Amino acid sequence: MRYVIECSYKGTVFHGWQVQDNAPTVQGFIEQALTTVLRQPMQIVGSSRTDAGVHAAQQFAHFDVQEPLNNIEKMVYAMNGILPKDIAIQQIKMVPDEFHSRFDATHRRYLYRISSHKTPFLQDLMYFYRAPLDVEQMNRAGEILKKHIDFQCFSKVHTDVATFNCKIEWAYWEQQDQFLLFHIKADRFLRGMVRAIVGTMLDVGTGKLSLSGFEAIILSKSRQKAGRAVPAEGLTLAEVGYPEGIW
Repeated sequence: MRYVIECSYKGTVFHGWQVQDNAPTVQGFIEQALTTVLRQPMQIVGSSRTDAGVHAAQQFAHFDVQEPLNNIEKMVYAMNGILPKDIAIQQIKMVPDEFHSRFDATHRRYLYRISSHKTPFLQDLMYFYRAPLDVEQMNRAGEILKKHIDFQCFSKVHTDVATFNCKIEWAYWEQQDQFLLFHIKADRFLRGMVRAIVGTMLDVGTGKLSLSGFEAIILSKSRQKAGRAVPAEGLTLAEVGYPEGIW
C-alpha cells in the first residue's frame, strides 16, 4: 500500500533534501522518524530535490507498506515529536499504488526573497541585496523566459538529465514592503536553475546585462555565460502541484 507525506522545512542546517553519507538531510531525518514509528526500515521518494540551504513550504514524498496504517493523526504527531524543529509533517494520506510523488507532479513553484534591508530575524530566509534594481526590466526578462524551453545555460554543469527542456508558466517579480519577491512556476526545474536565473536577472536589474543579452545567454546554452547563482537562503520551494482528484 502506498502513502504520501506532505512536509515543510527550513533548509538552513541541512545538506539538501536527498540522503547523503555522513551529512544531515531532510530525507534522511524523515526516513529515520518513519522507521522509528513503523518499527521497520523505511525509504521515501520525494517530489523535488532541493539543494543545501534551500527551504520548502510544501514538499511531498511517497512510501510503501504491507499493511494499512492505523491512526494516521497519531503517527503524524509522533513523527513531529521525533523530527528536528526545522522539519514538520503536515499530513499523511493513502494514495493509489501507481502514484509517484515525483513523476506525477504537474508543476513546481518556487519563491526567491530579496531584502534591501538587513533583517536579523529573517536572515536565513532571504538574500540581503542593497543595489538598486530595475524591476520593470527584470519582469521583461521573465517574459523572455516564457518564450523558451531549453534552459541548459541555467543548469549546473555535468547534470545527468535526458533533456534540459522546461515549460515555464510564469516568472515575475513583485515588491512587498522591503522585500522583492521572484515567483516562478514550471513543470520541472534543473539543478540550480532558479538561483542561476535570479543571479542573471539581477544583472539585468542593475543594468549590467541588456534584455537582448539575457536572451542570447539562453540561446547559447552555456552556463559560463549566465550570471552567478544567488545564495540558497533566499530560495523556497513554495508548491508542488498534482492533477485534480489524484488523491
